Amino acid sequence: MPTVLRVGRYRFYFFSNERQEPPHIHVKTAEDQAKFWLDPIALAANYGFSARELKEIEFIIAERQHDLLESWYEYFRTN
Repeated sequence: MPTVLRVGRYRFYFFSNERQEPPHIHVKTAEDQAKFWLDPIALAANYGFSARELKEIEFIIAERQHDLLESWYEYFRTN
């Protein structure tokens, strides 16, 4: 479960066994988690984040979309 980004209290990571799915990122705090598709950016699942937090997370993902996609392809190409 490689962590690829930390912003504030948010940790962005992949699950190693999800190579068969389209590129996506998981986001977690101590108590909440969500999953976002990366291209196009869209919420796939939410477990506890408020609408305001989801907008903030989506903004972070949009700012870093290129890097997150690059990390996804690099990780799954080598593992």
